Amino acid sequence: MQMNSSVNEFILSGLTQDVLMGKVIFVIFLFLYLTTLLANFLIVMTIKYSQTLGSPMYFFLFYLSFADACFSTTTAPRLIADSISEKKVISYNECMTQIFAVHFFGCMEPLVLILMSFDRYVAICKPLRYTTIMSQRVCDMLVNLAWVASYIHSSAQIVLALRLPFCGPNDIDHYFCDMQPLLKLSCIDTSVINLLSVFNSGAICMVSFIMLLISYALVLHSLRNQSAEGRTKALSTCTSHIIVIILFFVPCMFTYTRPLTVFPVDKLVAVFYTIATPLLNPLIYTLRNAEVKNAMRKLWCNKL
Repeated sequence: MQMNSSVNEFILSGLTQDVLMGKVIFVIFLFLYLTTLLANFLIVMTIKYSQTLGSPMYFFLFYLSFADACFSTTTAPRLIADSISEKKVISYNECMTQIFAVHFFGCMEPLVLILMSFDRYVAICKPLRYTTIMSQRVCDMLVNLAWVASYIHSSAQIVLALRLPFCGPNDIDHYFCDMQPLLKLSCIDTSVINLLSVFNSGAICMVSFIMLLISYALVLHSLRNQSAEGRTKALSTCTSHIIVIILFFVPCMFTYTRPLTVFPVDKLVAVFYTIATPLLNPLIYTLRNAEVKNAMRKLWCNKL
C-alpha cells in the first residue's frame, strides 16, 4: 500500500501533551463515544423493528444513524486511546485506512441529509404524489447511489494521499490522519494535490450545503399555503433538519474549503464534526420527534 515514502509510521500530536489533561480527555471522550454508539444504536434498532416507523424519512434516518456511529468510530477510539498513551503512533497503512474511512462516512452523512431534505420537500410540496415518488424502490436506489458516491469520493482522497512521499519528519499536528496535516509533511510541492483535495472535499461540502438550503427554502416557501397545524408540524421537522445541517456543514466548510493553511483551532473544529455532531444528531431527532420517542418507548418496554 505504501508508495514513494521512507516513513513507515506517523506520530499524532493528539489534543494535548499534558498528562493530566489527557486523563480528563480520556474520561470525557470515552463517555461521549459510548453515548454516541448507544444513541445511534437505539435509533437504528427502533426503526428496524418498529412497525410505525416505516416512512421514507425514518428509512433515511436509519442510514444517518448508522453513518454517524461509523463516522465517530473512525476517529474517537484512537483519540481516546492516545490520550493516555505516551507515544501516539499510527502506522502508514493505518493512516491511509483512516483517511479512507473518515471521508467515506463523512461523505455519506451529507448525502443522506440531502435525501432527507428531498423527502421533506416531496412530503410538504407534493403531498398527493408522495407515495408514488418516494416508493421503497426509489428510496433503495437513492441510498445505493449515496454509498457509491461516498466510495468514489473517499477513493479519490486515498489516491491523492498515496501519491504523497514522506521523507521525515513524521509528526502529524492532529489527532487523526487527514489530507491537510499530511500535505504539510510531504517532501514534494503539494500545491496541485492540495488544490485537487480542496476541490474534491470542498465541492461536496459547498454543493451539498447549497442544495440543502435551496430545498428547505422551497419547503418554507410552500408552507404559506398550509394550515396552522400543518405549518407548525412541518416547521418543527424542518427546524430539526436545519440544526443538524448547520452543526455539520459549518465546521466542515471551515476545514475543507480553504487552501493549505493550518490553524490552532482546526483540531477543536474537527472534534465538533467528527465526535459532537454524531452524538447530537440522534438527540435532536429523538427529542424533537414525538413519533420516534413513542415508538422507542413502546418497542423497548415490550422487549424488556
